[in-house]
Amino acid sequence: MPPECRTPGISSGHSRDVAPHKGTTQSVCVFILLRMPRLRDATRLERRRSFVEAAWRRAASQGWRDMTVDDVCAEAGFSKGAFYSHFASKRALLDALIDDDANAVVEVMGRLEAEHLDRPERLRRLTRMMLERAGDTSRVQVRTDLWAAVQTEPEIRQRVKVAVDAQRRVIRRWVEEAIADGEIVELPANALASILLALNDGLMLHRILDESGFRWENVSRALDALLAGITTR
Repeated sequence: MPPECRTPGISSGHSRDVAPHKGTTQSVCVFILLRMPRLRDATRLERRRSFVEAAWRRAASQGWRDMTVDDVCAEAGFSKGAFYSHFASKRALLDALIDDDANAVVEVMGRLEAEHLDRPERLRRLTRMMLERAGDTSRVQVRTDLWAAVQTEPEIRQRVKVAVDAQRRVIRRWVEEAIADGEIVELPANALASILLALNDGLMLHRILDESGFRWENVSRALDALLAGITTR
C-alpha cells in the first residue's frame, strides 16, 4: 500500500486500497476504522474510583457479604456493564478495597515524613489516624469480613500480608531511626511496629463486640501516654 494511503497508528488490516479508475493518476484511499470509541484514561480512572467509593458507602450500611454488584452499581450510578469493564467480579472489587485501604495508610505515612516531624510525634500522629479509621463504620464492616476471608482464601491472605509488611517496614524504620538518634528508649523495633499496626484491626474487632466498651478519646489519651513513656526527650 502506498504511504499516502496509510493512516498513522492504524494497521493495514484496518484500511483498504481502491483501484484507481482508468485515466486517472491518483489512488483513492478509503479507510475503514474498526475500533470502537474508548474512554480516556482519566475518565476510566474516575469511573473506577466511583465504584470503589460506592462500595465503601454500601459496606457501611450493608456489610461486604450482603452487598451485591447491583447495589454498588446503583450507588455509583453506573451500569453493570460499566462495572465489569473495571472489575471481573465482586471479589476483584474486594482486592481494590484492600489496595485502597492500604494506600490510604501509605499516603498518611508519606505526609508525616514530608512534615519533618521528630519520630515520636510521627508515631503519635499515625496512631491517631489509625484510631480514626477504626471508628469508620464502612472500614469496620469490610475489615471484619476480610479477616474472616483471610483464614480460608490464600490469595486474600497474601494480598493483605503484602500490604501489612510494607507498612510494618516503614514504622520499624521510624523506630530504628528514633532509637539511633536517642529519641526513644532502646526496644525491639519490629515488635513495636507490629503492636501499633495491630491496634487498627484489634480496636475494630472490639468495637464490633461492644460499641460502648471504650471511648475513642480515652484510647487516644492512653496511647499518647504509652508513647510518652518510651520517649527520652
